Amino acid sequence: MTDIMTPQQRHNCMSHIRSKDTKPELKVRQWLWSHGYRYRLCVKSVPGKPDIVMRKYRTAIFVNGCFWHGHDVVLLPPVKTFHETSLQKTSIQQIANSQCCKIPKTNRDFWVAKIRRNQERDLQNYQILQENGWQVIILWECQLKASLLEQTMRQVEVQLHDYFLRTFSRKAKPYILVDEEDLPMAAEEPEEYGLNL
Repeated sequence: MTDIMTPQQRHNCMSHIRSKDTKPELKVRQWLWSHGYRYRLCVKSVPGKPDIVMRKYRTAIFVNGCFWHGHDVVLLPPVKTFHETSLQKTSIQQIANSQCCKIPKTNRDFWVAKIRRNQERDLQNYQILQENGWQVIILWECQLKASLLEQTMRQVEVQLHDYFLRTFSRKAKPYILVDEEDLPMAAEEPEEYGLNL
């Protein structure tokens, strides 16, 4: 299918796509706030500048768009081919699209390079956060549809509480049982007291 927009129209359309306050992000924030969870938005001091930062739970939540971050898309290295008719070498991008993310066929090299850079940057940010003791939760746009939102957010809630208990709960010290006969007596010897009337 050919693009029905001119390059200028396509540029204007793509330039109006926001990176903050997207609909999926607003759904997640609304659910968290209504269930009593408090958070900060786009904290610059946290590596990767996560969409939602929950310091109490030491958790960074990334709400990723399926297209922009290549959800379940397999980007294989390009294959070099040789055309006999034109006597030129060309490279063909091998891509396995997913259900929720399809790479456009027009200007495919540009989109593959862009999505690959996004994925590499994401992995680097996730590793830095995890090395510094942060839990990373990645939510995809397709997981936040109306039919899946409650189930997805309940799983996030379980992850939050599980990580909190594993990280911040105090370790109980074992109680040592001692035989009572071996213990020294702290009381005085009993004495006879006389009554003076």
